[in-house]
Amino acid sequence: MGLFSDLGREDYDRIYGDWELVRRLAAYFRRHPKKLAVSLAAAFIMAGAAAFSAVLVSQGVGLLEQNPRSSQLNLIALAILAAGAVFWLANWARRRATTRVTGSVMLDLRTEAFRATASHDMSFYDEHASGKIVSRISSDTNEFAQVSVLLAELGSQLVQVVILIVVLFQIDVNLTLLVLAMLPVLFLASWGFRRWARSAIRRALRAVANVNASIKEAVTGITVAKNFRQEEAIYREFESVNRQSYSVNIRRGFVLALVFPTLNALMGVGTAIVVIFGGLSAASGVIAIGAFYLFLLSMNRFWFPILGLSSFWSQIQGGLSAAERVFALIDAESAVVQTAQLRVPKFRGEIQFKNVDFLYRPDEPVLEAFNLTIEPGEDVALVGHTGAGKSSIVKLITRFYEFQGGEILVDGLDIRSLDLRDYRRQIGLVPQDPFLFSGTVLDNIRYARPDATEAEIGNLARRIGSGEWMEALPKGLQSEVGERGKRLSMGQRQLVSLMRVLVQRPAIFVLDEATASVDPFTESQIQQALQLILADTTSILIAHRLSTVRASDRIIVLRQGSILEEGDHERLLASGGHYAELYNTYFRHQSLEYVQQSRAAALEASAD
Repeated sequence: MGLFSDLGREDYDRIYGDWELVRRLAAYFRRHPKKLAVSLAAAFIMAGAAAFSAVLVSQGVGLLEQNPRSSQLNLIALAILAAGAVFWLANWARRRATTRVTGSVMLDLRTEAFRATASHDMSFYDEHASGKIVSRISSDTNEFAQVSVLLAELGSQLVQVVILIVVLFQIDVNLTLLVLAMLPVLFLASWGFRRWARSAIRRALRAVANVNASIKEAVTGITVAKNFRQEEAIYREFESVNRQSYSVNIRRGFVLALVFPTLNALMGVGTAIVVIFGGLSAASGVIAIGAFYLFLLSMNRFWFPILGLSSFWSQIQGGLSAAERVFALIDAESAVVQTAQLRVPKFRGEIQFKNVDFLYRPDEPVLEAFNLTIEPGEDVALVGHTGAGKSSIVKLITRFYEFQGGEILVDGLDIRSLDLRDYRRQIGLVPQDPFLFSGTVLDNIRYARPDATEAEIGNLARRIGSGEWMEALPKGLQSEVGERGKRLSMGQRQLVSLMRVLVQRPAIFVLDEATASVDPFTESQIQQALQLILADTTSILIAHRLSTVRASDRIIVLRQGSILEEGDHERLLASGGHYAELYNTYFRHQSLEYVQQSRAAALEASAD
């Protein structure tokens, strides 16, 4: 049990009490009162038809005992058929209503889980595998839905139990009390399995989430795996988590397999006791044969839902475990917390960092008492070695992460006090690896502003290289980009991402330049698109291209979260400081002088 007890457990997981889960789930069912009323009414009709059928059979047995040729037997037979038809119709109506209620509840639960997931900050996605998150939204809600159907089934059977108890008391009080005396034994036995079953099912759901995460990662990274010939490695990794899932689910199966036989044996003992006492009573004339038969028939109908409720208790725990995981995802607290929801005016674009402290993990500070002011309309390039803090500054401006100390102000307003949706609407972001959604080029450009017309986007597109990049696409703006934009080149993906920002018309532009090389023609088109954006925005650029660095109003040189130097390209290069070192490391090979020197050196080498 200890080996897999924490398998796949996330730091936001929490333990909910059964009644807390039931109360919370009941709120979802209460949203559909009409469907629940139909299901409950149909359950009462079913119970009445079943009880009436049992009474008719008992009367038929009595008539057979008195007069085997009685004409009333035909009427009883017809009445039993009619009761069976009513039972069938009521059962159909109940199942239909139950299916609709369960489907609606699963729809609501899955929608709320997805909405909560979409609202989580970026640190949540950095820390938790997306495949496991998907598993909670899809697999776990489906598990709960299946158990909801079972609960609805048992709920209708409990209505039958109530009616049958009344029937049993009318037949014989002493035998009914004997039957009821067995109920605490059954419930105690099923309750004993509760914690065991809940723990086993919780581990099984985590194991399935691990399998889903492994599959998603393998499929997403299949290009890299094939490039480095690591298909066997990802297969072995999947086989490992798959075998863990197999072991956990086998253990779950063993736990569940013990419940039904144990309870069935206890029920058999109870039935045997009733048969012995009832048979003695019938033999001594205390109870009529027909009444005793009716009692046995009603008792069997009574035992079935009781046994079902007890034996399926472990499966009910499975549904509660699934609901527990979904609610943990919904209730996970966001690290990014807004102190107010002020409406955001049109920004001028002044950005101030005042004594900002930021860390990803305790005792690993990235920024300490960091200060920086960016003027409205200024283009600032951030440069520095990996880990210098460039991306952290961008993540804080975009409000993807929470800072632990100080203030970040935009136009003098604390960004923690602004409505987050309004705030981000004025920030245009192009990440280092531009992401495109499946659909057309037009759909992806329009993503930032759905009301943008095709004519407006076409006019903007023609301002970049006279629209040649768009004409190079198979169907222009209507070209399909494929999953993650894989049908387009890296340069084309960058252009589409820049076009998306152009259409958005933000006040602040954040760019983490792609490091992948593109051809000179596409490079010039990217620069044209950049210039169109930079002309109307305050821009923060994590620069990887020399052309971007040179064109910036100011270069901020970072090392380990501190500003070492700042100024323009020529002045910083002339000072011979850290920027000159970075230039020689990252940028010099992109310069025309370097290309000419390399060409000359190559010619000299060939001449020798």
